[in-house]
Amino acid sequence: MFRLIVALILVAEIAALAVLRVVAPGVQLLILVPVVPLTLLVALLARRWFGSAAYRTSRLSPEAIVGYRRRRPAPDSPEEISRSIVERATEIRRTLAESPSEIRVEMCTLGYRACVNDMITLTHLSNEDLANAGLLRRFKLRRARKKAIDALARAREALPPGALRATRQEHQ
Repeated sequence: MFRLIVALILVAEIAALAVLRVVAPGVQLLILVPVVPLTLLVALLARRWFGSAAYRTSRLSPEAIVGYRRRRPAPDSPEEISRSIVERATEIRRTLAESPSEIRVEMCTLGYRACVNDMITLTHLSNEDLANAGLLRRFKLRRARKKAIDALARAREALPPGALRATRQEHQ
């Protein structure tokens, strides 16, 4: 937004100089030309000053601190959860493709279990949304669920046999 406002001001100044040249040909424009770079310099300095931590803390008041209410994070959409599952499952497969240590296998197993829990959430949210969704939204929800299922299946195939039975800590 800052760039847009500064650009509009600079364009207006340049247009004003061009109009001034046409309207008053006797005025020496070379004296007014430095106004454009000076405007840019003042805008950059003002942004630096007003964006600084010192300026923001000087404007902070006890009332503002007490009145601050934290916004609740927006609930994740099924598409976001699906994207998260796919990313983590891909990372699990990539890690297990290398020659992983026992600790890495356990970490990948824990990650896989977290993905499965997210898959349960994804299925629940998708089923809720499917009831009132239109045709395009239904297609998107089913595609997101299918991507997550496929990614989880590929990650499961990459896990060594018996990795999901019990981790070393669960044996103790």
